[in-house]
Amino acid sequence: MVSRDAPRWVRRLSADLDEPPEVIGGKAHGLVVLHRLGLPVPAGFVVTTAACRAFLRDGRLPDGLRDELAAATLPPVVSVRSGAAVSMPGMMDTVLNLRPAPDALEDALQAVFSSWNTPRARTYRTLNGIPHDLGTAVVVQQMVFGDRDERSGSGVAFSRDPNSGEDVPFGEVLFGQQGDAVVSGRSLTLPLEALAEREPLVWRGLRDAFGRIEQHYRDACYVEFTFESGVLWLLQVRRGRFGGAAAVRVATDLADEGAIDRGEALLRVSAQHLAHVRTPRIAPGAEVLARGLGVCPGVAAGRVALTADAAVRMAADGPVVLVRPETSPEDIRGLAAATGIVTARGGPASHAAVVARSMGKPAVVGVTDLVVGTHSVSLRGHEVGAGAVIGLDGTGGEVVLGTPRVVTGAADAHLGRLLEWADEVSGDRSERDEAARLEAAHAVLRRR
Repeated sequence: MVSRDAPRWVRRLSADLDEPPEVIGGKAHGLVVLHRLGLPVPAGFVVTTAACRAFLRDGRLPDGLRDELAAATLPPVVSVRSGAAVSMPGMMDTVLNLRPAPDALEDALQAVFSSWNTPRARTYRTLNGIPHDLGTAVVVQQMVFGDRDERSGSGVAFSRDPNSGEDVPFGEVLFGQQGDAVVSGRSLTLPLEALAEREPLVWRGLRDAFGRIEQHYRDACYVEFTFESGVLWLLQVRRGRFGGAAAVRVATDLADEGAIDRGEALLRVSAQHLAHVRTPRIAPGAEVLARGLGVCPGVAAGRVALTADAAVRMAADGPVVLVRPETSPEDIRGLAAATGIVTARGGPASHAAVVARSMGKPAVVGVTDLVVGTHSVSLRGHEVGAGAVIGLDGTGGEVVLGTPRVVTGAADAHLGRLLEWADEVSGDRSERDEAARLEAAHAVLRRR
């Protein structure tokens, strides 16, 4: 832990830092893990959540913080990123390419601290049950440039497929661009595997990182990365947080691999996961208007809303599907109100995809045949007015006109095995529904 004479507000990011996410934020906590695993992390420091709370209370940076910033060793160009104890993707401000003169760095910190109380951030916390008084930490790091040259780029990746749980890396990459271009959804990304051909050393480094991180967390993981002139740098890491069938498969596969035992596998799967494990699909025979990338399984249907405000207003009278060129943090109220999400641009790590997964809402992104107008959308030349009903399949990526017929797949082998383990733990093999079988096993495991 930090000694009494240590700096009060600033902590250097290193393998020796030993403070919880409540103090240094989840992002910095993950970076410490990467340091301990010997993985490449840009140098930097973190300003604690306590500094944010003091700023929000007093309206100024706390006493002593300026002196600590002045004493910090800083590279020529830095990034300044929020990092709350609980992930709030895209809800707070980020400052990139900052040349750290004293006043400039203080202004950047105040901007990020202030963004804790923006309407979009408050809405997100309300929707997700996150306390408003936590505050955010701020991570200040050396900039690495994905746009430096043709051997540079940025990407996001899961160690396993978040849709199925299959043990294959999944994600997207952009060559010659910074990370904000990946997550914004405004640029056409490439599948993660494109690294294997164009930058094999980066690809091998990423696969090696997945192995080390999974061994540490004993779980699937998510990383954000940049590579500069062929050199890999990791910028963020967290557990994968999969849902539905993917959560079941990851838990059973990790037990088979010996990373966790069967009891922990059972405890990692909740009744809510089981509620989504049999993924609804649009029944065969539906007329498909357009296709994109399914990024959150399930089927949704509702009236077309073309803005976040319209989605909120229309949702009072029934389900709506929010249709946008791409989404941003400013759309959070509309995303929460919608039953499904469709965007013309973006990939599996775009803002729409990340928020849809966190909310468990079916979503299709990157629909290249979609043109969003002021009063209607065009899908392969079909004009669909605001208020018309469309359906979407968040697994296959199809968009159809009207409310489609839905079919539900049978349980797969992974769920069957997990439920067998549950029955062995509970000792009860009577005929009950799946959630009751799992909860009976949970009760026994928690008593041990």
